Amino acid sequence: MNDLISHAVSFLTSIKNIKGLQACVELLLTPGWWQLLLCFISCSFLMIFRLNAVEKNGFEGTLIGTLVMPYFSGFPNLCFAYLIARQGSNGAVVLENCLVNNVTTLTIVLALPSILWGLNLFHGNEQPRGEMKINHLSLLFSILAMIFFCAAVFLVSRDGKISSADGIMLMGIFFFWQLYHMFDVLKNNTRKAKTIKKRIFLDFILIAIFAWGIFSSIDNLIQWILLHGTGFFSKTNLGLLSGILMVLPNAFLAVYYAAIQRADIAYSSQIGDCHICIPLCIGLFALFSPITVPPSFEMALFIIMGASAGHFLFTAVSGKLPRFAGIILTCLYLFFIYKEII
Repeated sequence: MNDLISHAVSFLTSIKNIKGLQACVELLLTPGWWQLLLCFISCSFLMIFRLNAVEKNGFEGTLIGTLVMPYFSGFPNLCFAYLIARQGSNGAVVLENCLVNNVTTLTIVLALPSILWGLNLFHGNEQPRGEMKINHLSLLFSILAMIFFCAAVFLVSRDGKISSADGIMLMGIFFFWQLYHMFDVLKNNTRKAKTIKKRIFLDFILIAIFAWGIFSSIDNLIQWILLHGTGFFSKTNLGLLSGILMVLPNAFLAVYYAAIQRADIAYSSQIGDCHICIPLCIGLFALFSPITVPPSFEMALFIIMGASAGHFLFTAVSGKLPRFAGIILTCLYLFFIYKEII
């Protein structure tokens, strides 16, 4: 037995002396920013990949975009809020992260698919079927909810901060909104004699694994920026950088579903993700630590509300987001980034 142990120690020592292998082990144990970024993007896309399976196991259409998908694409924002709260940092960073996420989602993320393919909710159908009309009305309702949530955040922040009581109120209206959609799912499944299949629990297990990868990569990316970030990539711009980074899964969703002519899911997924940031992330952080409102708060909030009103108008009247509207939204996003940087 002692000989076996001594041979094992000798083998491990010889491996340690191999520089190439040692470098590989070191790379895995102490990843740099690009490995962490790759891990974040990979885990985010793998989480989203399970959406098709979830749709087949009991959720469908616009309900996937408003009830299920936001937790996939919005999970990084929840992780970011938790990690910032754990460090005892200023809540203004979380607020900036949420505002940048929503502005980016409602402008450039939806603008690009509309310019490339056109976001037509009734594509290839002159007379929309009953189910398509229901999905259309659900989407309009979700956009109106986005405007309502932004108005609620604006009203509770009039004194220059968002307190814990404000946070409870914001979380309360969000969970009521989610309960409404949950009962809507049960109602539709009962009407169609459908059940939520047990296989969906396997998807949730896989999602939990990918979620851990996302959480770990975000935690280490924040630490890397705090310790090594310089210039534009410093802790001063942590809210802006994280908001842009965490919108990448949303962009993938919008492009993918627009390309396969599922504009209803492409649209509702982005609106649902905005609901995660406003009001859930803001309310969750404010529950534990009051948030001081930054100077750019009102400008970003009005851009979100204005973009939401534009989306509601176009989808209600024409059932699509025209290409010229996509160009306007792109210009609006460039203006926002310019103001944030300058």
